[in-house]
Amino acid sequence: MVGHDPLNQLGRTAVQQNVHGTLTFLLGHPPFNQMDANHLAWMVEHCQLRFYEQGDSIIRPQDGPVQFFHIVKQGRVRGERLIVGEQEPDTTFEISAGECFPLAALIGERATRTAHIAAEHTFCLQLPRQDFQQLVKLSPIFRDFALRGVSSLLDQVNQQAQRQARETVGALYSLETPLEQIAIRQPVVCSADTPIQQAVRAMHEASVGSIVITGSQAAPLGIFTLRDLRQLIAEGEADLQRPINSVMTPSPLRLPVNASAFDAAIAMTREHIGHICVVQENSLVGVVSERDLFALQRVDLVHLARAISNAAGVDELVGLRADIHRLVDSMLAHGASAIQLTHIITLLNDQTTCRVIELCLQQYGNPGIEFTWLCFGSEARREQTLHTDQDNGILFEAESDWHAQQIRQQLLPLARSINEMLAECGFTLCRGNIMAGNPELCLSRREWQRRFSECIRTATPENLLASSIFFDLRAVWGDPRGADELFNSVLDMVADAPSFQQMLARNALANRPPLGFFRNFLVSGSGRDKHTVDLKTQGLTPFVDAARILALAHGIRDTGTVQRLAQLKQRRVISELDADAYDEAYQFIQQLRMQQHQQQEQQQRPFSNRLDPESLNQLDQRILRESFRQAQRLQSSLSQRYQL
Repeated sequence: MVGHDPLNQLGRTAVQQNVHGTLTFLLGHPPFNQMDANHLAWMVEHCQLRFYEQGDSIIRPQDGPVQFFHIVKQGRVRGERLIVGEQEPDTTFEISAGECFPLAALIGERATRTAHIAAEHTFCLQLPRQDFQQLVKLSPIFRDFALRGVSSLLDQVNQQAQRQARETVGALYSLETPLEQIAIRQPVVCSADTPIQQAVRAMHEASVGSIVITGSQAAPLGIFTLRDLRQLIAEGEADLQRPINSVMTPSPLRLPVNASAFDAAIAMTREHIGHICVVQENSLVGVVSERDLFALQRVDLVHLARAISNAAGVDELVGLRADIHRLVDSMLAHGASAIQLTHIITLLNDQTTCRVIELCLQQYGNPGIEFTWLCFGSEARREQTLHTDQDNGILFEAESDWHAQQIRQQLLPLARSINEMLAECGFTLCRGNIMAGNPELCLSRREWQRRFSECIRTATPENLLASSIFFDLRAVWGDPRGADELFNSVLDMVADAPSFQQMLARNALANRPPLGFFRNFLVSGSGRDKHTVDLKTQGLTPFVDAARILALAHGIRDTGTVQRLAQLKQRRVISELDADAYDEAYQFIQQLRMQQHQQQEQQQRPFSNRLDPESLNQLDQRILRESFRQAQRLQSSLSQRYQL
């Protein structure tokens, strides 16, 4: 009989406790808390714990291909990289408990490009490279995280938000679903010479709301819907033997099979239509209707857009604003991202503005002067949230300054009425008076060009900070050609003014992300806002300002921050990896901001962009810190680019 060895038993107990403690620790951090229990246990069995004193090097670029995957169990790791032209290495990031490194180097089987230093006494779990590679094969969750890093964590956040929204709204599919999965695969079709009566009978027998008129190779020539039929009946159309091409809508809107449900929703809303042809190489393969897109939604996006455009008065528009707020919840449940939600909100806000202008023209009389209603700032970038104020102006054509003054006097009363009616609809009046009713913002195209030219030639840090909003501009109502020509001239002026670019870049560094040296949030505020950060000014503005200056400097016409980053990536102004990281960080902060606005509305609290980081769960806090760090990196690269 083998004797009992108490020391061996004690050792086994200690190992078991250590394994249990490690598992418990990992279950508190993503992506490990999402992994299969067997895969996580396998990883823990193959890990070893290593201690580093403060200042110790953990991994260095000169060490060659990385040999271990590291998870910080206790302490803090600092990433250092030597910037060209600098004597001392720059701290590019801080990694704390629950975070891991260096994924990109391990996946690429190369050396790290950043030195990893223990910022304090630190314990790291180490997984040998071959075991890391095996874990990537074993665990789909871990593989997704290893390949996509923070992107996969953002997916977890989005899925969590969608699950919460579905509890109250319900969802059939994601707005990212391709149209080939939604569209009716065998649409009702007919030839151009088919009698109206025969076409309507075919629609009735198939219980559909449209029939597509096709030509050679199934190319869609036109479309006829139940809405068109109702109009025929209302007009007293008697001859139903006429060919269908005499009453069809020619050249129907079409989208390719790989377009998304979101693309279709935006197109339907913008064009006020209920059906879209889905094509493959210009041949009809299906039809998608607004009913297909929004069958389970409480608010129909296309119907809402039509209701706004046909509103009889301001009271009706005010009532429809509540539907827009409910629509945000519904869109979130259908998988809409932050950029999609802000695009939809801005689109409906644009249509509200257009209807307000039309109502004011009816109510106060049309002065008989052609003008273009301009928007600036977040509306011009299509980045509006539920809480927004007015930033607008008017552009018109005039033969001379005297002529411009005469036109201005006629347009200003109308402009002020429009501003007031928009305020009734929930678009608060701008405290800085950046509104069309301000004589300084109701200008001829020539006056607008002079204003921009003077701003660019004589800019100071003080006046530029107040005028940078005008460098995001877009036409909302009226002929857009004047606004397009104005913006093109602005791009030319900026391209020829390097000193102005440098000043604009310096202003883009004014709002610093709220991160301290140890990656702690730098909170401020008082009263209810005590210990908070400002998601808009400190989080979004660094991305918005940096993308604006780089886009203007490189002649990019896009005004949206995400679109600007995409163009800068395409033109290789920003590397692909950096542009994607900035995009993800910007969208995450925007999503947090929108969720906060929704909660404030539900709780009937005032809208605020200030957030207490401690109110977030651990995953959200981690990604918010990473998002702020990306803002710091973008500002750092801007500073180097313009030698600030």
